[in-house]
Amino acid sequence: MVGIFGTVGIHVSASIFIGLGFGYYLDQKVFNGKTSPWLTMIFLAFGVVAGFKHLYQISKRKDL
Repeated sequence: MVGIFGTVGIHVSASIFIGLGFGYYLDQKVFNGKTSPWLTMIFLAFGVVAGFKHLYQISKRKDL
């Protein structure tokens, strides 16, 4: 049980950084900065939503 709660912060922060990194990569490498900073912000928001979705799923588990 402690292991599950210990990984929540890692999951939330990893989701945010993955979304941020993917958006930055698309902005800078794929579209050569033409869409900067829009894709970075959009994928950052996706990462935040994914992190908190995982947090919500953990909080709704019946076995905790």
